[in-house]
Amino acid sequence: MKFFKLHIHYIFLLGLIFIINQNLQAQKLTEEYCVKHFNLDKGVAIEGYDVVSYFVENKPQKGKPSISARYLGVIYRFATKEHRDLFIKNPQKYMPQYGGWCAYAMGAKNEKVTMNPENYKIVDGKLYLFYKNFFTDTLEDWNEDEENLKKKANENWSEVK
Repeated sequence: MKFFKLHIHYIFLLGLIFIINQNLQAQKLTEEYCVKHFNLDKGVAIEGYDVVSYFVENKPQKGKPSISARYLGVIYRFATKEHRDLFIKNPQKYMPQYGGWCAYAMGAKNEKVTMNPENYKIVDGKLYLFYKNFFTDTLEDWNEDEENLKKKANENWSEVK
């Protein structure tokens, strides 16, 4: 029984360390960092697409300049005021992974490569964006080895921080 209690305490301690680490990671996002490392066009995230629309409408929608919000120095545009309000309540829920750069390129090459805002995937409640042109669709490449590419992309992105 004593052995069992020791393991329970150990598991609890590991869980607590994980939660503290997650909070510290979230706190590392600063305005200076976001403006420097995120994929922006004149301060606007993901080419003006509404980050909330991917989750609520299940498709990307262009945001309107008149319906926007600034978070950590980055301007986000929204298709509706309701989407903007959802974002303001929990911005990190909707922010694209890897600062809005192509997830595949971050995982496969550790490079910041632009993306196509209409080429995306939501995995475990997180938005991933991918490069696409006439000849190349990196979402297809990502799907072939998602687990390893996601792990590598997370490692590479944490080095940027």
